[in-house]
Amino acid sequence: MSDVLADLSAEGVSIWLDDISRERLQSGNLADLIDNKHVVGVTSNPTIFQKALEKGSAYDEQTRDLAARGVSLEEAVRLLTSYDIRWACDVLRPVYDETDGMNGRVSIEVDPRIAHDTSKTTAEAKALWWLVDRPNVMIKIPATEAGLPSITAATAAGISVNVTLIFSLERYDRVMDAYLSGLEQAKQNGIDLSTIRSVASFFVSRVDTEIDKRLDKLGTDEAKALRGKAAIANARLAYEHYEDVFGSVRWQALESAGAHKQRPLWASTGVKDPSYDDTMYVVDLVADNTVNTMPEATLNAVADHGKLHGDAVSGTYAEAQKVLDDLAALGVEYDDVVEVLEAEGVQKFEDAWTQLLEGVQRQLDAARG
Repeated sequence: MSDVLADLSAEGVSIWLDDISRERLQSGNLADLIDNKHVVGVTSNPTIFQKALEKGSAYDEQTRDLAARGVSLEEAVRLLTSYDIRWACDVLRPVYDETDGMNGRVSIEVDPRIAHDTSKTTAEAKALWWLVDRPNVMIKIPATEAGLPSITAATAAGISVNVTLIFSLERYDRVMDAYLSGLEQAKQNGIDLSTIRSVASFFVSRVDTEIDKRLDKLGTDEAKALRGKAAIANARLAYEHYEDVFGSVRWQALESAGAHKQRPLWASTGVKDPSYDDTMYVVDLVADNTVNTMPEATLNAVADHGKLHGDAVSGTYAEAQKVLDDLAALGVEYDDVVEVLEAEGVQKFEDAWTQLLEGVQRQLDAARG
């Protein structure tokens, strides 16, 4: 039997799991995925934590202790989530060591309610970096307008950043610029650039969800023919931008000082439309020096029946651009799509964070009797 996930890794794609829970850590499931499914990293977000804390009793003991200490709700949430992140960092530490820091990474996100406040985002990124206190943690900062200066500031402080919620090519260019600016400042600050790692999380499936909805409203044959093509085209063009920036003279000066490229990370790779191949956002985005963070269902689907075709991105840029051009010709406005997706993305994480706070409050109240 072929090992598709091993083949995927051999193509230069780092496989990260888009999920975390205390139960997964306690049971040894994460360690098993590392050993048997080639998982070399973990990403989390407010939605993942909200779902994890709603299930089972894995958090009960710590919640009782927090209640006994009389900690605030905000502090309780941070202590509960950072505990899981720290534990996962320790489980993945051998991978981190074996890959010289490239993988073995675990991401935790700043409070999504401050996504439009630069100073608070920067301060929280520093606080989470200190709180988790593991070299293989990554702090997730959203690629909002306000988030861009925070990416620079955190990087300049030597913090490894996972930039999240990227939808547009223009914003991705600014994310890469923010990272390079941070590295330049870090160098001036005397920080060893080789200790800093970063990924840029380019969201995939949500692009198809929004654009397909608009195509379905048009209902023409031309519109139907473009369903399910926008997200992969958008991501492929992002990789072209990545190649341009990290082939520049500006980058070469940083690389010679020990800096690492900010790798593109394909996020939101679970297929939403059941009529599509459930592995498409993995097998059609194979490219060297990338990360694909997958929900476990997608990971299992790829392992079971994924069919790789080697590098599926390089050399596809003209074809990808034609998809976006054809969408524009039909009146599907790219700028509007990505603006809607960013606003929705922030709102979804805010809603999940609110539900997380409410759930922890209920648990604290129950523990206090």
